[in-house]
Amino acid sequence: MTRARVDAEGTVPPVTVDVEVRQLRLSYGRTVALDDLSLSLPGGRVYGLLGRNGAGKTSLLSVLAGFRRASAGEVLVSGEPVFENSRITRQVCLIRESGDVGDGDDRVKETLDIARHLRPSWDAEYARRLVDRFGVPLDRKVKDLSRGQRSALGIVVGLASRTPLLMFDEAHLGLDAPSREAFQEELIAEVGASPRTVVVSTHLIEEQAPLFEEVLILDRGRLVVQEETDTLLARGTTVTGHAAAVETFTAGMTTLGERRLGRTVEVTVFGDLDDADRVRAGQAGLDLTPMALQDLFIHLTDPDVHRTDPDGGPR
Repeated sequence: MTRARVDAEGTVPPVTVDVEVRQLRLSYGRTVALDDLSLSLPGGRVYGLLGRNGAGKTSLLSVLAGFRRASAGEVLVSGEPVFENSRITRQVCLIRESGDVGDGDDRVKETLDIARHLRPSWDAEYARRLVDRFGVPLDRKVKDLSRGQRSALGIVVGLASRTPLLMFDEAHLGLDAPSREAFQEELIAEVGASPRTVVVSTHLIEEQAPLFEEVLILDRGRLVVQEETDTLLARGTTVTGHAAAVETFTAGMTTLGERRLGRTVEVTVFGDLDDADRVRAGQAGLDLTPMALQDLFIHLTDPDVHRTDPDGGPR
């Protein structure tokens, strides 16, 4: 379990924090990265943040971490503004893809020591165990690490910080497959032992999907979907069988895609199927399988598809 520690101002960081974003707008000159974005992240959950390149994921995380000031709107962590609020930012940790933790001329052990001073919830023993597991050389300068080692160092800093709000922005991309699996195992163990608010932004959707309790999808700076993962996936179903039977069964449904192989057709539909639908599919000799999160994401962010309705489904 995480051991609560008293920070410099005499307060004990909470185990989890709630995040509230209200009508957030972030602009870079004439470029609007986030546009009238509102969302709530109740504490103690793992959120998957998905979006195509340029959708606004990194911009959102930067604002949540207090790295950037919002152009308009509110960003609240534990009910307080996060920007230039050291009491709150000490409870937040954002690890980015570049693995830019500390000064490049510092050695790894010096970087970890700096992190210890910045984070009142830092767990030095856990950090040492993570360094061993990910094979990060303590005596090497950060700038001399390989990309994979820099990514691993970022993972170590993020996990060992044990902050109530922990965010990873593609931080795992430099890791090889065994290390990415180790990252998932460590994160699952951490939130299982001591729940916290975690946001993972990733393009490796199917690989990271088992982590997510809830999914947020951004598209062009706006929130397209926010829904529990199981609920979202239940709204997409792949129907496979004889072409005529599939066509009859899916008539009137919202279809997301179709594949054909001879007389066999595979059609993906969006929408809840009730028990009667499932019985009808069985009687027609059709196979029903859940839709992959990645396939659903691709459709919901396809620029050639109509925008979604307020319930998160295609129009």
